Amino acid sequence: MDLPRPARHRPDLTLVPRPGRLSPRPGRFRLDATTRLRVAPGAEQAADLLRGYLTPATGLRLEHAEDGTFVLALDPALTGLGEEGYGLTVAAHGVLLRAARPTGLLRGVQTVRQLLPPEALTAPTGRDTGPYGSGPYDTGSTGSAPYAVPPHRVELPGVEITDVPAHPWRGMLLDVARHFQPVSYLHRFVDLLALHKLNVLQLHLTDDQGWRMPVEAYPRLTGTGGRRAQSMVGPAGSTRFDGRAHGGAYTRAELAGLVAHAAARGVTVVPEISVPGHVRSALAAYPELGNAPDRRLDVWTEWGVCPTVLGVGDHVLDFFRTVLDEVMDLFPAPYVHLGGDEVPTGEWESSPAAIARAAREGLSGPRELHGWFMARMADHVAGAGRRPVAWAEDGATLPLSCTVMSWRTPEHAWAAARRGHDVIHADHRRTYFDYARASGPEEPAAQPGHTTDLRSVYGVDLLPPPDEPGLAGRVLGVQGQLWTEFVPTPAHIEYLTYPRLCALAERAWTASGDWRDFRDRLDGHGARLTALGVPHDALPARTAPAPA
Repeated sequence: MDLPRPARHRPDLTLVPRPGRLSPRPGRFRLDATTRLRVAPGAEQAADLLRGYLTPATGLRLEHAEDGTFVLALDPALTGLGEEGYGLTVAAHGVLLRAARPTGLLRGVQTVRQLLPPEALTAPTGRDTGPYGSGPYDTGSTGSAPYAVPPHRVELPGVEITDVPAHPWRGMLLDVARHFQPVSYLHRFVDLLALHKLNVLQLHLTDDQGWRMPVEAYPRLTGTGGRRAQSMVGPAGSTRFDGRAHGGAYTRAELAGLVAHAAARGVTVVPEISVPGHVRSALAAYPELGNAPDRRLDVWTEWGVCPTVLGVGDHVLDFFRTVLDEVMDLFPAPYVHLGGDEVPTGEWESSPAAIARAAREGLSGPRELHGWFMARMADHVAGAGRRPVAWAEDGATLPLSCTVMSWRTPEHAWAAARRGHDVIHADHRRTYFDYARASGPEEPAAQPGHTTDLRSVYGVDLLPPPDEPGLAGRVLGVQGQLWTEFVPTPAHIEYLTYPRLCALAERAWTASGDWRDFRDRLDGHGARLTALGVPHDALPARTAPAPA
C-alpha cells in the first residue's frame, strides 16, 4: 500500500521521495557494537557506502560476518526491481536489503539513512566539517569527541518497502562556469543528490564567463578562459560591475575524484561543453576559433546572451573534437551534453566564410549552420559510443542521435518525442532553481522574471498529451537547473536548491503525485536537512550572497 496519510505522526517514516510501497511493521532494529553485516557477493559497494555514512556519526564499524543480522544481497531473479529498485525489510531481529542490481542496493542505503535518527546524518561533535557543513566525506577529528548519535540510540523502525523509480533520468544541473565552486563542495552536492535518489549531476563546465574543464591539448582554455576581470552586478543589461576578478578551474585529478565519489553513490556526472554559442571564454583563449580571427576578446563579464559564436571552419570542428575526446576520456558517463542553446546567428550572417560554408553544405543560409554544427559534434560523440544531449532551444530539428532537454516549453519536448528523440523535461517555469523561491524584498538575488515556488516544482508534468500516450516511452525523466549568475556561494546554492529539489526528486521517482501527502512528509524530512546544515527554511544572515 502507499505511504499512509498519518505519516506526520511517524517522523521516522517521512521518506522523500515516497517509496512505491511501504508497510509499517512492529518493533525496531537496534544497531550497536554487536551488529554485523552479511554482505553477499556483489553488495560490497553498498556495504562500504553504508559504513561510510554511519561510522563517522555513530562509531559503529558494521563489519562483515556470515551470521550478520543486517543482510545486503543481490538477487538477479528480482527482475521487477529493474536497475535501481530495491526491497527493504526491517524487523526487530534483523534487516534485509535486496536488489537485482548493485545500484538498487545503493538506493536502499539512502532509504536506510532516512530511517535513522536525523543526528545520524551528521559527523561527530568536534569533527572538522569544513565550511560547507557535515558529510561522510569530511576528514579530521578531535579523537575524543562524542559521536553525533550514541550507539544505543541508533535504531531503525520496523517497515517493509518495495521501491522502483518511475523514470531513469533524475537529474540536477549545477553551473560552475558563471561562479566556480571548489570540488569539496561538489562532493557535498553529490551526497545531497544521492540522499534524495537523484542519479545525474550535469556539470555545466563552460560558458561565456568561464571555462573550468582542463584540456591538455589546449591549456589556454583554463589558463586564459578560466578567469574574468570582473562580474556584472544585477541582471543582464546592468551598467554596474563589481571590479573584482573571478576565476577557477578543476584539475583532471579533482574531476576524476568527483566522478568516482559520485559513482560510489550511484550518481553519474554528465559533462556539458557548450557549442557553438556560450563560447566567449574559449574565444578569449583562442581567437582563431571565431568568425573574426584577428579580433581579441576578453572573457565576458556580463550576464545574458553573448553575441559571439564559434566560426565554422574545419579547424574549429577539429578543435572541439579534440576537446570532446578529452572530456569523454575523463567522464565515463554514457551521455555528453553539447549545449546548443541561445546561439545568435548575426556573426554568421555577416561572415563571408560562414556564408560560403552554408552554400557548400547545401544549406538555405547561415542560420542553418546551428543545426549543421550540432550534427557534426553529435556525430563525433555518437561515433565514440556515447549519447549526445542538447538543449531544445525552440522547435527546430536536432540530429536524431541527440537526447533532447526541453527548457522553454513542454511542447518542444513532445515535438521532439514525435520526431523520435528521447526527451528530458527541464521546463524553466518548473525546474529552474535560479528563480526566486518566493516574492518579497527579503529574498536574495535571483534570476529576474518570475518566482518558482515549491508547489510549482511539484507541478512538473511528465505525462504526454492525452491523445498520444505512446510518447510516454520517450520520456527519460526530469532535471532541475541552477544557473549561477546570481549565486556565488555554496550557502546560496543550497538555499535556492532546497527544499525545491525535494519536490523534483519526488516527481522524478514517483509516478503519481499527492501534494498534501508530500507536504506532510516534507515537514518531517526537514529535520534531516537541518541535521545536514542545509538552509532550507531561511537564508542565514551570515551566509547572505556575497558579490562575485
